[in-house]
Amino acid sequence: MNTFKTILALFFISTSVLAQNVEFEKANFPDRKDQLKEARKALDEGKDAFVLGRKEYQFILDEYVNAHGYYPVSRNDYRHAGDIYFKQAKPFLEKAQEFNPNNADLNYMLGFISFNLNAQSPEAIKYLEKAYSLNPQIPEDGIYLLGWACQINLKWDDAIKYYQAAMSRYSANAKANAVPMADVTKKIQECKTGKLLVANPQRIFVENLGPEINTIYPEYSAFITADESMIAFTACRNTTTGGKSDGENGGYFEDLYISGKKGRKWAPAQNFGPVVNSEDHDATAGLSSDGTILFVYKFKEKDGGDIYVSYLNGNVWTKPEHLNKNINSKAHESSVSLSYDGKRLYFVSDREGGLGDRDIYYSDKDAKGEWGPAVNAGPVLNTKYAEEGVFIHPDGKTIYFSSKGHNTMGGYDIFKSVFENGAWSEPENLGYPINGPDDDVFFVINGSGHHGYFASAKQGGYGDKDIYKITFLGPEKAPLLMNEDNLLASVTAPVSEFKAEKIESSGPKMTILKGVVSDEQTKQPLEASIELVDNTKNEVIAVFKSNSTTGKYLVSLPSGKNYGIAVKKEGYLFHSENFDLPASANFQEVEKNIELKKIDIGKTITLRNIFFDFDKATIRPESANELDRLIKLLSENPTIKIELGSHTDSKGSDDYNQKLSQSRSQSVVTYLIGKGIAGDRLVAKGYGETVPVASNDTDEGRQMNRRTDFKILSK
Repeated sequence: MNTFKTILALFFISTSVLAQNVEFEKANFPDRKDQLKEARKALDEGKDAFVLGRKEYQFILDEYVNAHGYYPVSRNDYRHAGDIYFKQAKPFLEKAQEFNPNNADLNYMLGFISFNLNAQSPEAIKYLEKAYSLNPQIPEDGIYLLGWACQINLKWDDAIKYYQAAMSRYSANAKANAVPMADVTKKIQECKTGKLLVANPQRIFVENLGPEINTIYPEYSAFITADESMIAFTACRNTTTGGKSDGENGGYFEDLYISGKKGRKWAPAQNFGPVVNSEDHDATAGLSSDGTILFVYKFKEKDGGDIYVSYLNGNVWTKPEHLNKNINSKAHESSVSLSYDGKRLYFVSDREGGLGDRDIYYSDKDAKGEWGPAVNAGPVLNTKYAEEGVFIHPDGKTIYFSSKGHNTMGGYDIFKSVFENGAWSEPENLGYPINGPDDDVFFVINGSGHHGYFASAKQGGYGDKDIYKITFLGPEKAPLLMNEDNLLASVTAPVSEFKAEKIESSGPKMTILKGVVSDEQTKQPLEASIELVDNTKNEVIAVFKSNSTTGKYLVSLPSGKNYGIAVKKEGYLFHSENFDLPASANFQEVEKNIELKKIDIGKTITLRNIFFDFDKATIRPESANELDRLIKLLSENPTIKIELGSHTDSKGSDDYNQKLSQSRSQSVVTYLIGKGIAGDRLVAKGYGETVPVASNDTDEGRQMNRRTDFKILSK
């Protein structure tokens, strides 16, 4: 690689050989000697500051290459390098430019500065193109940055042209320039990818979340609950805890903020407060899909930053706790994402032994509730470049993340991969305009897959970075003529009837179950345990809690399982629900408010997870967990006597339904006796079709009528 001094010296010498290049000499300005003197003075002062900034820039660049073995893929990788000096140099150089706009080295310096201060500014292209036209022998990095500026501004063909010109210059000394040549090759491919993606844009609608969330200060790194009822994000506002500002860029320290929905609108965001936020940098790193577990990134000088966790108890968040050494290392850990069942944590780290710069890892919770050893997510997801912003969807199998590798169109792009048949699918670029040629990172999506959230510094916002919502509109529905007769009729009359092409659902296959747990009599909210069971395997998948202050709960149910759900609280009868969700079951959101009944005489509950063989009284194995809960209740309350009552729908004769229901009730009683429950505490009763709870005219109603209840007869 050419050294900084050699590049600059050769350039400042070579610019004098071209006629179209105008030097700051008396012969070129015979009638403007006084202005020339002032312009030279401004040029010299600007050049001195530029050289200092360029030196710092080169130092950071060399340091990055030594650490990673390749050029920075993103401008953010060395943001602010030399910026202080560049800002000092710019007004002096602009003053000289007003006097003489046709000097190659001056345009080169202004273009270099413009790109580094704001790569999206058209100034960078304007100055660097002018420098290149005045002297095609400008330093390689000037041509390279010109290509990059064009790439960032979606000028794909121009970018490729300038990258190829830079490659031609680098190849003159290929051995020394292996690293920049590899980077140019990657960027040319990024431009080809970008050109293809921009030509086939995704159908989306993007909207700013508004002044309740966004301000003149930067807002970013947003996380939402699966039902979009809550958002947590990072902001650098003048109200930051401790009031500190960052000396590097002058911005305020990061704090975490939270907002909830008021109807369909967001309430004004509130600071999480001094329990979660400290006087140092604190940022959002992740949020559980039910909004009760918050992950916090805290910067630590000694190890580059660690992940902490805070829990919502009622309406109060706990003091963040440091995650164990399997998650946090001496390296830098950033974003995390918790699986729907709370048993696996995905996170990003640049620890030693990875496959590249920053990798996605995961850790599983052990029997003691501790996070186990970190496991690299593997080469399908991870590249030699950096991955960031990991998010596992509550469907349990779709992962979203940002990467500088794969088929990116520049910087970080957002990708999607699905875990099927024991492996991750090839990551899919989410496309344009979700992704652009600069960094796109920290993307999350709601349970239905219809809305995504991300941060952007795009024009038209409230300030620096704002948080936006994407609505995915799906494939455009092409109108089709209803039939051939209509087509023939159009010869004499316009066709007025169309039907839309049917689009198969490609969204997440899952169900969101949410609601409020309360006392049946007082209607007061209750904190209850919510047990999620895989009925087929008779395994407890996860245990959640309803909020102690509001009684709210939210459970994510990926399709492909028969779920048993039991809501339990000491002193109350448990409440059970059953959701049999085949793998093909599309997204749905079910609101189910649950009123728990105290253990009193006459109280009845339905055992929704007791199953019988078709048209028989044989208890199926999937009933084990439900029956175990009943046994536990009877064991903890040894004096109560209960009736087991079975019911059928109206299909079949009255006599047949009566006998079948009596046999099923007796089967449950026999099972309980076999598990040690005294027979004199149990009464079997068959009701047949005589006590329906829904209409027998529909499949859904008949299913509700086929049930087993138990009623407390005495205490």
